Amino acid sequence: MTIGQIAAAVMPILAVFFFLILLRWPASIAMPISLVLTSMFAFIFWKVPLLQIAAASMEGIIIAISILWIVFGAILLLNTLRNSGAMDSIRSGFSGISVDRRVQLIIIVWLFGSFIEGAAGFGTPAAIGAPLLVALGFPALGAASLALVADSSAVSFGAVGTPVLVGVDQGLRQGTSLAPQVEQALQNETMADFIQQVTQTAVFIDIFVGSFIPLLLAALLTRFFGEHKSFKEGLHIWKFAIFAGFSFTIPAFLVATWLGPEFPSIIGGLTGLAIVIPVARRGWLLPSEPWYFNEEDRLRQEKVSASLRMPLWKAWLPYVLIAIMLVITRLEVFPFKDVLQSVQVGWKNIFGTAISTSFQPFYLPGTIFVAAVLLTAFFHNMSKHAMLTTLKDSGRTLVGSAIALGTAVPMVRIFINSGVNQTGLDSMPMELAQVFAASIGEGWPFVAPLVGTLGSFISGSATFSNMMFSLFQFSVADQISTSPSLIVALQVLGANAGNMVCVLNVVAAASVVNMAGKEGSIIRMTLGPMLYYAIASGIIGLLISYVIV
Repeated sequence: MTIGQIAAAVMPILAVFFFLILLRWPASIAMPISLVLTSMFAFIFWKVPLLQIAAASMEGIIIAISILWIVFGAILLLNTLRNSGAMDSIRSGFSGISVDRRVQLIIIVWLFGSFIEGAAGFGTPAAIGAPLLVALGFPALGAASLALVADSSAVSFGAVGTPVLVGVDQGLRQGTSLAPQVEQALQNETMADFIQQVTQTAVFIDIFVGSFIPLLLAALLTRFFGEHKSFKEGLHIWKFAIFAGFSFTIPAFLVATWLGPEFPSIIGGLTGLAIVIPVARRGWLLPSEPWYFNEEDRLRQEKVSASLRMPLWKAWLPYVLIAIMLVITRLEVFPFKDVLQSVQVGWKNIFGTAISTSFQPFYLPGTIFVAAVLLTAFFHNMSKHAMLTTLKDSGRTLVGSAIALGTAVPMVRIFINSGVNQTGLDSMPMELAQVFAASIGEGWPFVAPLVGTLGSFISGSATFSNMMFSLFQFSVADQISTSPSLIVALQVLGANAGNMVCVLNVVAAASVVNMAGKEGSIIRMTLGPMLYYAIASGIIGLLISYVIV
């Protein structure tokens, strides 16, 4: 590659880093400029035809609309619960479990969030968890950042296993058939067996990586959002945090081993909630003194727990309805999935290119959120005026996000669809990955998660990351004579890490907590945990590769 081509390949990454993180520009300004720069470099140096760039941009706009629908549903739900008085009761209910803010954080974003990820995926846990934290009195920056960090381990099996069952499976195929190198390497082994090996390996490694995420969450909470700015205050809860970590990862490993990739996150999250909430309620494994943001927060917590405007079951009913609807519309045993997916909105062969895209509006989590809002308005006896106010407030919140997502996603799709060009080069992400592979050699297991991270960061989805890089990772494993299932499992874990920092998720999380324009601050908060997750996975993967050899 020439210097110009290298610059074109890294432009989306550099632009996001420079404008969002270094200059701290809002995404509504940074992303349109990044889109223009990426398009120019793709056309001039990568020689991607203008028609291909226009088609990829249109594909991105259509995808952005589907994401905005999810974000709108989440914001609408939050405002509905606030205006109906349900959020006051939910806040009081959490005080009944534990007034300790560290405990509340772990239960909501790690355990409840993991269950929601398993049922729905596609950014839904942050869309639900972050605004719930804000409503409970958490700072908006902390709510958005920590919800993204927590949505990591469960991502492998989000949306009933989609990142593995669809991402990895489709990523190892060329058309409808297995890629030749995959078919040759598997020999008599079926694809289902290989997927199962990847599943078990990924969860096994995650026991030693993901189990410490709750402790990391507590430490980040107290260091950056507590009165004393102390890591130590978060680490004081180490017994409870690690217990909560294993309460998800070990059940997830058992489910992955015995049932496969569909249910580890769903059952792991539910099991964790069933185990951890009684422990927290009784104060086991917890320090003698609860932790608050400050004295004012302590007084507010005591005041909240003294009043209950709505019965707790009624306040939590919308979340229960969402959980039920997500599960019954995702599992094949129920008749709803095919019906909801039968209606599609999209565009085939955009502008005469090979690029096509579509989404199922009734299947998106945003539609389930809106359905839950309508039922909530009825059960909570909300007036028409209150609902109209809620609707208007929610719509106004989306303006900045629409600009940010409407330009960020097209930039990503240009990057991914750059394989159609006049230089003879592969797509930009594949060329970057091949440069990595050529320079690393046998140390590849350490680097493999970083490639998965790159995929999620760029594409905005662990499923797309696995689809994009699984065949590449499989081929590298074959070249260095190590286990393909190990390397693909590391790809899956890396995709989890990238979920914390990808622009699409960050913009969406910022939107639901009314922090549009602060996306760079969120990425700076999630960058460290992302590196921990990817590097720790790589180290364990490297050690396992030595044992295999």
